[in-house]
Parts: sequence; C-alpha cells; structure tokens
Amino acid sequence: MVQDTRLIEIKDVCKSFGDTEVLHHINLYIRKCEFVTLLGPSGCGKTTLLRLLGGFETPTSGQILFDGADVAQVPPYKRRINTVFQKYALFSHLNVYDNIAFGLNLKNPEALGAKSRSEKKEEIRRRVERMLKLVKMEGFEKRSVDSLSGGQQQRIAIARALVNEPEVLLLDEPLGALDLKLRKEMQVELKSMQQQLGITFVYVTHDQEEALTMSDNVAVMNHGRILQIGEPKKIYDEPKSAFVADFIGESNIIPGVMLEDDLVEMLGVKFPCVDEGFGENEPVDVVVRPEDVMIVGTDVGMLTGTVESVIFKGVHYEMMIDIGPMRWKVHSTTMQPAGSRVGLTVVPYNIHIMRKEA
Repeated sequence: MVQDTRLIEIKDVCKSFGDTEVLHHINLYIRKCEFVTLLGPSGCGKTTLLRLLGGFETPTSGQILFDGADVAQVPPYKRRINTVFQKYALFSHLNVYDNIAFGLNLKNPEALGAKSRSEKKEEIRRRVERMLKLVKMEGFEKRSVDSLSGGQQQRIAIARALVNEPEVLLLDEPLGALDLKLRKEMQVELKSMQQQLGITFVYVTHDQEEALTMSDNVAVMNHGRILQIGEPKKIYDEPKSAFVADFIGESNIIPGVMLEDDLVEMLGVKFPCVDEGFGENEPVDVVVRPEDVMIVGTDVGMLTGTVESVIFKGVHYEMMIDIGPMRWKVHSTTMQPAGSRVGLTVVPYNIHIMRKEA
C-alpha cells in the first residue's frame, strides 16, 4: 500500500553534458511503497534521471533528497538504493546462488545481524532462498547463469538487487530484451513482487502498456522535461498536451474551438462536452480515443465518413475512416467493410479538451 510519506524529492534538477542540457528543471516526489514509472521516447532523459537517483551521475544543479537529506553527491554504494539494468550484468563465473549472494558476502556479519561467520553464512542462505522463492527460481541455485533463458536471467538480476533489502529499486527497461508473452507475464510478477516487499520501485520504460499496467503514478517525459504526472487512468483519460495524448495510447487529435463551457466545435460540427474553464471561442485541441467513437447509421451520425481500411486486432477491429478534412481511427468489435459509408458519434464525457500548446 502506497504511504503518504515522501521518500524521494527531486527539486529543480538540471543535468547537462557539456553544452547539451538533457534534463530541464525536473520536479518530482516519490512516496514510500510507490511504483513510479518514468515514461517517454528514447532520448527524453528518463534514464539520465534514473542514474541521478542511483548516484551514477550528479546533477548540474538542483537537489535530490532522500528522507529529507540531500544525496546528490552521495556515491551509489552509500545509498539505500539498488538498480536493475536492461543488460543484467550477471557474473558468468558464478552460479545462481553466488550471483544473488554476491553483495551480502561483501558485508560484515554485523551488517546482516549476525555475530559470527557461521551465523552470517546462515543468514545469507536464508535471504537467498527467500529471493529465489520470490522470483520463482527455486532449485536453480547451482545452475550456471549462462545456461538460463533471458527471462530467468532477469529474475536472478532482480533477486540479486532485492536481496540487499534496499528501500528503493531502480529498474532501467529490465523487460526490453524479453519476448512479448514473457514481458506481459513479468509485468504482473514485478508488480506483485513490489506489493509483497512493500518497497519503492522507480521504473524506466518507453512502453506505454507497461506503464499503464504496473504503475501507481506515471511521469511522462519528453525533451528533458516532465510533461505530466499522475495515475495511469488520469493521464490516459485527461492528457494535458497533444504529445501526452498521442504517446499514451492512441488518439484522434482534432483542432477545434471552445464556443463556451460544455460546447466545442470541431470539423464544423458542435459537440456537447463536459469541459469548462476555457475562454469563449478559444482555439483548442480535442482528443477522442478510438475506442470511444461509436459507429452508427449515416442518418443519425454527428459526422459521416467512408471506411478506408480494416485491420483485425484480436479483440477489436481497427478502422481508418475518411471524414473529409481528416481521417479518424476507430476501434470497434463490429466490423464495417472498406468502402462503406458510416455515421460517427461521440458522447460528451468521451471528448477531452486541451489548451493549444505554445
């Protein structure tokens, strides 16, 4: 369960490499036991931000607070944080057990609550066995890591990071090398692990589905900036910009004019909506998700168009519909053949209004 206590606070952090600024005035807080995802396209700065949290980079300016103390200059080994990278960096000369136990073996017995070397050895065994059970790899202790599949290696890398009982686990696209089916399975398992252990996960990905599936909160990034932070459903239903709307799921983004509260005009048609607080006749962008467009008869549709293409996606059909000034993407469980004329309508609460980006 996510706690209200702020564990990490990132305050006005900037990071430059030479003359290139890769992070621009980042502000973000992360609570205890929270699963936070940094989501964005390649090169947006999300991995750099993760490396700052882990201590592998230092900020050019700003503060990184951990339990209220600034750790911007604290080296990685002194932080209560562990990291799992996309390239798992397992030790090929060690078996599974010794890979997981590696960090524990470097510690003094006292650090593990042991009074002697024999007690330390027993404590390490207990912790490694617990981690193997958690990642569902019991019985693999003596196996060479090179004999494991990619998914199994990933589990061992996670176990090795968790066995040190960090307060925060950083994960840099750890599922990127896995096939689609295994990736989906691991999404569920990672979230389950995080909930069982009750620690904070900070996860980096460019995969929108991963972010929506696992996260308590998502920070959408682009060009070194955080564009929106919030719960997955909130970001999906109420994106603040065209970039966020387009990056989180699929969208039809239509230029429009907010005539007054609860009434927008797009494509020459007036649509009731549920958005307020805009100026009269203010230019806006309108977001309509493909699954929220209803196909109806041409005599009752608010818009009419011609079906250009149909693709079967398994759980729905994806249709591109030409409505004259533009093409709309529509998802429906009912297929309309290419070339047919259809009517389209959208109910007010499925229309989302955004202010024009500067």
